[in-house]
Amino acid sequence: MKKIDEDALAEAYNRALSLEKSGEFDAAARAYADVLALDPEDHGGAAVRLASMGRGDTPEKAPDAYVATLFDQHAEVFDSVLVDQLGYCVPLLVRQRFQALDMGPFKRVLDLGCGTGLTGGALRDMAEDITGVDLSENMVEIAHEKDLYETLYVAEAVDFLDDNEDEPFDLITATDVLPYLGALEPLFFGAADNLVPGGHFIFSSETLPVETFAGRPFMVGPHQRFAHAADYVRQRLDETGFDLVEITDITVRMEEGEPIAGHLVLAKHRG
Repeated sequence: MKKIDEDALAEAYNRALSLEKSGEFDAAARAYADVLALDPEDHGGAAVRLASMGRGDTPEKAPDAYVATLFDQHAEVFDSVLVDQLGYCVPLLVRQRFQALDMGPFKRVLDLGCGTGLTGGALRDMAEDITGVDLSENMVEIAHEKDLYETLYVAEAVDFLDDNEDEPFDLITATDVLPYLGALEPLFFGAADNLVPGGHFIFSSETLPVETFAGRPFMVGPHQRFAHAADYVRQRLDETGFDLVEITDITVRMEEGEPIAGHLVLAKHRG
């Protein structure tokens, strides 16, 4: 691997970010191209920022290096910022839906994108065994300290699903994972391959008005996270072997004082 010139990278990234924030998108796009030339693995998420500005192709997913760096940097303050400041409560919504549908307890649960353990904590008394997976090593360390999971892995979600050889799960959760994925087929196929017949898959997604998608199945939204059209989610679930149980409109979080619209989706594996 070529050694990154950290000083040059910081200068290029700060210049690009300043141009983006001032609305000079064409100049910002050229600056982000310089960033990518210096850092092809894209630790700063230049690719998603370009797509958010409408100045680059929409990537299939956020770069792994970017996601790992982002969450490693925020691990220590993650719970307080996300829950207390941004009003994130998706794990509790998941628990409430299971209670309303009289689902559980679950024998084996896989928590993809487990982070610091918010979903694991919400479901701990509803599961015999929970496995957590996250790309951020710092997040996994904090989850480990909470003693919520029987097993924890540092891995990218789809890679873990592809490589896993343990017995299948009867529930897979993925709260706050889809905002960092564009194309959903790899995740959905991987989930199907790791579920028992009749097992359930529950996940959250962010969305935008239909007219904003303009026919696109997914796009990078104004806050550099992926948004997915509900029809695309439904179609891909059906094509990858799932029956839709329900799709619920939710507020995923707050951003700059505004609610971020999303969906909580529960599907059942046909087997």
